[in-house]
Amino acid sequence: MGKDKLRRFAEIETFANVYQLDEGKPLKGEWAKTHFKNEKPVVLELACGKGEYTVNLAKLFPEKNFIGIDYKGNRIWRGAKTGIEEGIDNVAFLRIQIENLLDYFEAGEIDEIWITFPDPQPQDSREKKRLTFPAFLDRYKQVLKAGGKVNLKTDNDDLYAYTVEKVNELGLKVHKNTDHLYTSDLVDEVLSIKTYYEKKYLLHDKNINYIQFSFE
Repeated sequence: MGKDKLRRFAEIETFANVYQLDEGKPLKGEWAKTHFKNEKPVVLELACGKGEYTVNLAKLFPEKNFIGIDYKGNRIWRGAKTGIEEGIDNVAFLRIQIENLLDYFEAGEIDEIWITFPDPQPQDSREKKRLTFPAFLDRYKQVLKAGGKVNLKTDNDDLYAYTVEKVNELGLKVHKNTDHLYTSDLVDEVLSIKTYYEKKYLLHDKNINYIQFSFE
């Protein structure tokens, strides 16, 4: 492991806005009250990477709390450090495997979920690892409040098509849907937030797919 990664891992151990593995379990059902010290809605970004979406959403919506989730601590270090340096007190990060989501959040605790540019897991043998595989969708349904929405933003056409297929198979309610986000009329200040990877894709004229859906 490189020196930079080791330094970042050591540094996030000291961050008050980062919880790692079992550290976050005592907050199950209590994230707003115990960490954020309020009763505001809680929004998750899954596979948040460097946390650009988490941080920018927190800036746009001070009336909500935001938690970025990723397993790679050297990535969430960036978002967490920005949160501390800029005094963004409605943002936190959780370092866990997403398949363990139910160990960290109570039923109905979450208002909305964002999945931004996740690993598409393109091999058929990796289907169960896709973040819109039905088993993951079932977890999201459990932690979301009634009517809570899931947002997927991806450059990967196959993952987008797969997600649309599963959403239709499960009879879920689609609120917004496009395979060319930036030529659509859906773009707003939220969807205009661009991650490090999205900026790279756009330099190569890659279309960006977006779908928003809910379970009722």
